[in-house]
Amino acid sequence: MSDLFAPDGGWRVRILDLSGAAQDNVVEEVGGFATLMHANAFARRYVRDSVERCRVPGTTTKEVLEAWFAFGEDAEVADAGDAGWRSANELGEFVDHPASVEERDWRALDPRRGEPDDDEPDA
Repeated sequence: MSDLFAPDGGWRVRILDLSGAAQDNVVEEVGGFATLMHANAFARRYVRDSVERCRVPGTTTKEVLEAWFAFGEDAEVADAGDAGWRSANELGEFVDHPASVEERDWRALDPRRGEPDDDEPDA
């Protein structure tokens, strides 16, 4: 899969609610990623952050993993096939090793950053 053939509007990352509270588990889709590498990095950091939000001091790695599967959020790159990042490939590493602030910072990669806020009055 090549970035030359990105879908119209760019790559999209689906955020999936593992608790099953959303229909089809899809909470939202974040679009506008210019490259597959950018979309994959966003998805990876998003899941990394979700795992860390499930980590409570004193819990075992098994308890962190169970909490993530019960309450966490997964992410996948839509229409990327095997070229898309998969949480299953790194989930064990995420659970075993707490993340740094940078490893969790999916907001820095969010293509919606800098978009005008609909609630903000025009200057």
